[in-house]
Amino acid sequence: MTRNTPSTPSTTTTIAPSSSDDAEPPHPRGSFRLLADPTFGPFFAGKLLSTAGIWVHNIVAAILAYELSGSAFVVGMVSVAQFGPQLLFAPLSGALADRGDRRRQVILGRLIAAAGSGSLAIAIWVAGVDGLPGAWVVVLAALIVGIGFVVGGPAMNALIPALVRPNELASAVALNSIPFTVARAGGPAIGALIAATAGPASAFALAAATNVVFALLLLPLHIETRARANGADRRVRAGIAYLREDRAIWLLLVGVAAIGVGADPVITLTPSLSAGFGAGSTLVGLFASSFGVGAGLAFTVLGPLRRRLGLSRLATLGLGLLATGLLATALSPTPAFAVVALGVGGSGMTMSLTSLSTQLQQRLPDELRGRVMALWSVAFLGSRPIAAGLNGGLADVTSPALAFGVVAVIVAIAAWFCRPSAVASRPVPTFSHVTGR
Repeated sequence: MTRNTPSTPSTTTTIAPSSSDDAEPPHPRGSFRLLADPTFGPFFAGKLLSTAGIWVHNIVAAILAYELSGSAFVVGMVSVAQFGPQLLFAPLSGALADRGDRRRQVILGRLIAAAGSGSLAIAIWVAGVDGLPGAWVVVLAALIVGIGFVVGGPAMNALIPALVRPNELASAVALNSIPFTVARAGGPAIGALIAATAGPASAFALAAATNVVFALLLLPLHIETRARANGADRRVRAGIAYLREDRAIWLLLVGVAAIGVGADPVITLTPSLSAGFGAGSTLVGLFASSFGVGAGLAFTVLGPLRRRLGLSRLATLGLGLLATGLLATALSPTPAFAVVALGVGGSGMTMSLTSLSTQLQQRLPDELRGRVMALWSVAFLGSRPIAAGLNGGLADVTSPALAFGVVAVIVAIAAWFCRPSAVASRPVPTFSHVTGR
């Protein structure tokens, strides 16, 4: 398999069968050179900006839903609405990504997400927060944003290998995680600050604008991302058949789903956790941002740890840190202790998610990348509505501390299931009857 290296905004990336006559691939570029690439660079910048906007929307929607309802369960329903479409439509979206133009699909998804945030901003500007008919308006806006996610998400994940050389994939996957973690660090604090000063309408308008900007940055990029294997099975069920052949993917997806479950309390439970400490929205933003700061700081040691431990061990270490951070949050006697604990959990999220995602991308034939990465979306994002509903309901019935503790146990169990010995025992199979090769 060879790919033309992106060098200009009009670069065309093609996919062809591998050949023994291929020349020695160029030396892989480092992170800074990848960020300066005229194709990968705008993609990275746009994703960073729009992901920050998504986190602004997430935290302000959680705060607003709690203010309107006083219920952690209703806050959880916001996450259910936003991430629920992943469970229903991600496989179909992934199949579309393997048949068509992945770049255009990402653009469409971001514009739909912008419509969700923008419509809520307009509603608040027109009626005011007190004039809203209830928290269901926030839930409806979250549903629209979630539809945008499911339209563009699998295509965005499948797009990464087409932006770089094959020997740069590990670096590209790591860089692709930075927008999520950096945005998670700054987005909640920015959103809480804007909501407290300029009002929630301004925060939602900013979230909408960032998604529009990302779409505009992608427009001039010409990236050929359609798989070209003759006779390949284009149906959704071909992705499921692939999983039956490569059982290690199931283990990797279990770990990804556990990360999605482990990340949910940072949104669903922090409003009620903050209220338990006698604080308000500012502390909610601080809790969520501390998780993101820990996730961002983990990138400073990610490369050395990956070289020393390998991807599988690093994933297990990350899941262990995530579970430890959540358990420490459950036992926190003060807000400051909880802030530190959430930072530890965030660092574990970066290590585990980057390692598991890289292993997944390395095992995939490109003809199936969209469909299998759709299952990644189901695991990471589709687990969120289930976790949000359970976490919110458990916190209302018992306490947010107990809900944090339960999630910590779930993450620890998943770490055992996708331990290095289990993944390493599953060799990469051939896929001739699935891909047509």
